[in-house]
Amino acid sequence: MPKHFHTIAKQPGLSGIEDASCRLLDFAKLALAAGQSHEDAVPAGREILLVMLSGRAKVTVNGQVFASVGGRPNVFAGNPHSVYLPRGSQYRIEALTALEAALPSAPSTLDAEPYEIRPDQVRTGSWGTLNYTRHFREILTQPDGRPAAGLIVGETLTPSGNWSTYPPHKHESEDGGEAFHEEMYYFRTSTPEGFGFIRHYSPERDFDDTHIARDDTLLSIPYGYHTYAGAPGSQSYYLWFLAGDGRRQGVKLDPALAWTQKLVGIV
Repeated sequence: MPKHFHTIAKQPGLSGIEDASCRLLDFAKLALAAGQSHEDAVPAGREILLVMLSGRAKVTVNGQVFASVGGRPNVFAGNPHSVYLPRGSQYRIEALTALEAALPSAPSTLDAEPYEIRPDQVRTGSWGTLNYTRHFREILTQPDGRPAAGLIVGETLTPSGNWSTYPPHKHESEDGGEAFHEEMYYFRTSTPEGFGFIRHYSPERDFDDTHIARDDTLLSIPYGYHTYAGAPGSQSYYLWFLAGDGRRQGVKLDPALAWTQKLVGIV
């Protein structure tokens, strides 16, 4: 039975997910000690964005060398440094320090060259207001002009005790301004005991689930409204990535709660 919620293994090497409910998206996390390396190939029908969560690496893709990728000590301490891995490419990641990296992926028919997205190329800002203020980092989104077949990728930092991705929204159909996209959220917390609550629900599909988001957990969202609240005492982080019908984003807010966006303009 496909699952919406996953715990990512805290272990060296490559850790993935099984039985995810999304059909298009996939995720893996890579953890290496200094001096270790990882070699692999991107499947012929997929693309990957390597997002450095912490540490620094030398990344080689189809012979092209990115000599020093990363540098932040953790996801709360600066913008990400990323490398786009095109479909069918061969890549090698050599850890210059201990590192963790995220590898979200999506289907691709695009032939493109690998490229890096430096921290200073990441668009930042804030969404929301009051106790649902959160801070975004857009890594691979339109209209940045960078080639990608379907992946849309960014990061959100939620302050202690705040709500995020609020009001709840969905993006499961082509209806008015809504655009179909699957999505995944990969969570980290700034303290080991930190946690938050996810509400993922769909009146049309007759489910209303609540999950406890802790460090190294992942929510798979093929459909349905979703929102998140972080517990006081810890910052929350989630890497969000989408794929679906093109790269133009469009959402539908929960009609019962959409009025809250009138307090402030929310993208």
